[in-house]
Amino acid sequence: MKWIAIGAHLRRDDVEPLADAVPVGDLFLSAISVPDDQPLGERELLRRVAGVRAQLLDVATFVAIRYGFSFAAANEALAKCAAHLVRWRRVLEEHGSRVEMTLKVAASSPSARPDRRDFAGGAEYLRALHAATHAANVDPGFRGAADRLVIPLTVKHRWIPRDEKSIELAALVDRARLDDVRAAGEELRQSAPHVPFLLSGPWPLEVFADDDHE
Repeated sequence: MKWIAIGAHLRRDDVEPLADAVPVGDLFLSAISVPDDQPLGERELLRRVAGVRAQLLDVATFVAIRYGFSFAAANEALAKCAAHLVRWRRVLEEHGSRVEMTLKVAASSPSARPDRRDFAGGAEYLRALHAATHAANVDPGFRGAADRLVIPLTVKHRWIPRDEKSIELAALVDRARLDDVRAAGEELRQSAPHVPFLLSGPWPLEVFADDDHE
């Protein structure tokens, strides 16, 4: 038997009975158990994890753990995440009443993805891929409207180039403002019908889980 970690939580009661609560220092990992030989990429398992993740977020905010973090015993889990525990506790104590929302926007001038075969080395290809990703731009009018409508509702925000065809606005939002953010998204949809975008969430702490204390 092995466990797949889902998130890091302040309290055991934030995890049980929806998932197993595994102590790591003075925090708890939410995790589900699966057979040792079960492939982590199996579709039904991915759906199961996503469902538990959503239920956990309904109870309390937690720090998301990237999918694929698995362990066979609590001491192995502790060893794998010991370096993050102080930061995770600080983030949870500071942002425990907040969640993340994401606004993914299609680039107005998408760049062509570089072809790996055109480069002699991996480092050169990665530099070209990085340049293509950061060359993508959002329609200026849409970005101005998003800055005006969404950003005032956030505690923190960050525009992030995701790939050569899209840019994402990651937002840290008080749970009490979620309906306001969704209303702002609807206003954006009506005012800029020509710009494809997706407003999604709430999500656990991920983009802002690594922020330095401010």
